[in-house]
Amino acid sequence: MTDLFAPLQSLKQGDWFKLICGASFQHLPAVRSLTLAYTLAGADCIDVAADPAVIAAAQSGLQAAKSLARDAQKRGFDYKGNLPFLMVSLNDGEDPHFRKAEFNPHECPTDCPRPCERICPAQAIVFDSIKEDFSGVVSEKCYGCGRCIPICPYRIIYTASYVTTPGAIAPLLMSTGVDAVEIHTKVGRLAEFERLWQAISPWADQLKLLAISCPDGEGMIDYLRALYDLIAPLKGALIWQTDGRPMSGDIGDGTTIAAVKLGQKVLAAKLPGYVQLSGGTNSYTVAKLKAMGLLNSAEFRVMSAEKDYTTQHGPNPSYPLTARAKPWLSANSTQHSHIAGVAYGSYARLLLSPILEQLENKEVSNTNVKAIVRLEEDEVLLWQAVELAHSLVSQIKSQQER
Repeated sequence: MTDLFAPLQSLKQGDWFKLICGASFQHLPAVRSLTLAYTLAGADCIDVAADPAVIAAAQSGLQAAKSLARDAQKRGFDYKGNLPFLMVSLNDGEDPHFRKAEFNPHECPTDCPRPCERICPAQAIVFDSIKEDFSGVVSEKCYGCGRCIPICPYRIIYTASYVTTPGAIAPLLMSTGVDAVEIHTKVGRLAEFERLWQAISPWADQLKLLAISCPDGEGMIDYLRALYDLIAPLKGALIWQTDGRPMSGDIGDGTTIAAVKLGQKVLAAKLPGYVQLSGGTNSYTVAKLKAMGLLNSAEFRVMSAEKDYTTQHGPNPSYPLTARAKPWLSANSTQHSHIAGVAYGSYARLLLSPILEQLENKEVSNTNVKAIVRLEEDEVLLWQAVELAHSLVSQIKSQQER
């Protein structure tokens, strides 16, 4: 596997940024717009639902971003036209990321204050909507956060979950040009993971990256070691995604602590591969990582460069610290002592939601021709969206500008 791909360089440097559109999120215009804005802002990976239509929408956003590279540079953004990896998420069993909220709106009393409608971050719950022409959950907008369930006064909201069908979906995904796959698993599901991996493995060599997402649990490290034994050797890179607080979407500074603590736990296990945070990540995450010394330091970047030189040319005696003197920097080592990156889901989407809402309203107002307004067709909204996205991406990217 070559390291010529810019996203892989970001992993090595420790400034990897991943946008999670949502494993269940299927609102195509939003997926395309999010992909476009975060690509121009410098994202390294776009994670989307394993749905051919969603994949196509993301790919359309990627190509639109590539055509706008020069405009982005003129406006002071660092995007150079490199495309981020396109990742799809799969699951080996029940998982909160792979579900949709449902309810029968006819069961709602007319005097209900409808707190579910107000709390939904995706604006997926509507009542008597002229725009949506129905009441209930707009399925393609729902990504299964579950906030509406406990707040319903009448307890009539439930979720419908689904599990990836390995034999049917794996060949399809591998033929759509995705770069990476993420498998959501849970401690104790080794047999289920193995079934899914057996379906993917014939195409695994085509992948530039495999990510494994797992929440904490008793015996987690032993479980991750068993997974590694199952999938090794890999041709591409490997990420352990530490799902600290799954589907939280919270914006407070305390909510990211679970993600950071779980990242520390996996780092301490010295598993081969990179460690990337998720679950509870928000605007406070990078600051906490910096304060705790968990991001890539200047010293480590020097030693990483020595390792790369040694791999290609042999030991260089001119280095003040050589890979020969550091056994853990041997050419075959794939363990890392820092957090390689951060993935943002609900928070990243929420950040751009005012822009996406304005864009959607423009579509509705143009009812005569039913035209869909693409983000790049409104220059003001486009660069506002990129600026907002960049405000999040730059938090970790600034690590490499010092």
